[in-house]
Amino acid sequence: MGHAIHPFSFDLFQSPHQWPWPQIYAHSFSSFFAPIFIFFLLHRYSYDVTSDAVSPPFSSAFFPTHSDVIVSTAVSLHSTAATTRSSAFTVNNVISETHAASHAVPHHQITARVGPSAMAEIHYVTVLFPDWEVLVIGFPDSDALSIDVDDPYVCLFGRGISSPASTAGVLPFLDWLIFKCELPIRARRRMPYKKPVLVRSSSLNPVHPEMNFPPDLPKEIPRWNFMAYDSLTSEDDVVLFVKGVNHRQGVNRDPAEFRCAFFAGAEEEAANAVKTVVTSSMQEVFRCKCPEETAARFGEKRIKVTLEIIGPDSVLVPSVAYYSLTRKLASNGGKALLCAVTMVRNVAKFLKEWVLYHSEIGVDKFILYDNGSDDNLESTVDSLRRKGFDITTVFWLWPKTQEAGFSHSVVYAKDACRWVMYTDVDEFVYSLAWAAAASKPSKSLLQSLIAAPITDPAAATDSVGQISIACFEFGPSGQNQNPESGVTQGYNCRKEGINRHKSIVLLEAIDDSLTNVIHHFILKPGYMTRRVGTKEMVVNHYKFQAWPEFRAKFRRRVSAYVIDWTQPLNPKSKDRAPGLGYSTVEPENWPAKFCEVYDDGLKDLTRSWFAVVESRPPGAEGRYARMAWQR
Repeated sequence: MGHAIHPFSFDLFQSPHQWPWPQIYAHSFSSFFAPIFIFFLLHRYSYDVTSDAVSPPFSSAFFPTHSDVIVSTAVSLHSTAATTRSSAFTVNNVISETHAASHAVPHHQITARVGPSAMAEIHYVTVLFPDWEVLVIGFPDSDALSIDVDDPYVCLFGRGISSPASTAGVLPFLDWLIFKCELPIRARRRMPYKKPVLVRSSSLNPVHPEMNFPPDLPKEIPRWNFMAYDSLTSEDDVVLFVKGVNHRQGVNRDPAEFRCAFFAGAEEEAANAVKTVVTSSMQEVFRCKCPEETAARFGEKRIKVTLEIIGPDSVLVPSVAYYSLTRKLASNGGKALLCAVTMVRNVAKFLKEWVLYHSEIGVDKFILYDNGSDDNLESTVDSLRRKGFDITTVFWLWPKTQEAGFSHSVVYAKDACRWVMYTDVDEFVYSLAWAAAASKPSKSLLQSLIAAPITDPAAATDSVGQISIACFEFGPSGQNQNPESGVTQGYNCRKEGINRHKSIVLLEAIDDSLTNVIHHFILKPGYMTRRVGTKEMVVNHYKFQAWPEFRAKFRRRVSAYVIDWTQPLNPKSKDRAPGLGYSTVEPENWPAKFCEVYDDGLKDLTRSWFAVVESRPPGAEGRYARMAWQR
């Protein structure tokens, strides 16, 4: 008896045109792809089994049903979810970034029971920042939200993926705690990106690793590029700061296209909002009338404010901004003639020199907008305050919002300052004439420019409302590290030409729209800008410092047009270093770059004013000089 022949077998010695080609194709396909399919199934199973194993041991034990509640607890046993309707609850995801209305998600209260008592509940909102940074703003209804170094918070992102949550600061005026955590790479693989659940590490249960997030994961994280992020109430109106509406430079939408909406609770309750007219729409700044019914309508509830885009299907911009009573900087005995406003991030080691110098030449008050410093800035500020310097810090975490921050300062400081100097901490106002005219610093050096009303000889009806000062840009000047004696002593070689300008502005002269383009403002009719020549006054900008300092500027700069120097965006921006490109690797011969003119003017002047001769330590001979800011 002949043996059975496989249905796909054939005689290789037959002529090829006699081969059973359809059967061959089918057999080849299954033989080739079947192992691949089996491998994929095994890999998927392996991923599901091991994905939790590679996370911290506690990361897969918690199974909350919604991200809008923080659970603060010492021990978690069996967690339960109970649906609630909290009138003080705030959700921050009304609409997706395509401006399509999203459906409201029911609120959930997550509690962990320890004996007969339930743990405390804290509500919060989230924002996804650039560089995969998630901002979590928590506002406690009790004392549950607190910092405990032995029991830190953790952000949980679904499928047991987690990242540490670090404290970022306190939201100004509202005293709400802010956390930051990174969106882990594994959580970026699936869109839309989901809100994290913020919990104490002790609330997680490592004993039951089979407990994981349920299928109904939290809502999508609102994106930073479409967001109402801050508000400030003046005596006359509400100033609202919104990202992603007037998103083209120089193109601003008509105020009639918007309304401001004030409401308590979650956005699905915004149908009951009090809405007011928008009177100005410029850049990220929108001004609208104050609501008149909030006290009667909302009582003691926290009131969220956002921008409504009017249309057939009106859209509410997602918001983390809240309405409050008038907020302004205390005048402390009357208006200061000259204040300095600057946006800072990790400048603590430079601050003392900058404050001491400008205080001696005429600045009475300093206002620092802190863009998320993590270099112990507040300790440096406290030290300066104890020495008598008048310094205020405003926590301003929002990235790439320097123009908006300056607009904010106009309203905030209007009752405390008459004129404001807008410069950075690496910029020093200086005049060649001071070396010959002043053997020691004097407040009159700057204040003489602004002490009396100035009119334009060519147009006697126009008063000077802004003084514009050109900048010299200094290079590394041979330095390989931050000079101990300060930037004015360490950097003395600059580029030959002038670059940009900085301004000293009369606050009452600024246009109500608050429009500005990095350090200069649009003025009201009847005011003009006076541009001073370089022989009269300049700003020494120590921009290109020693490489370790300059390299730190590559990421998360607060200025408006380059969000990350390693990305090929806005390649012609003046915020970029000429010829540097997108690499964070030190260029060849960096210490000698941008050196065209040696300029020791301010170096010599500050040394004559601020050098302090001291005795050397025991065992050393002679005496040596230190700068006042080194003490």
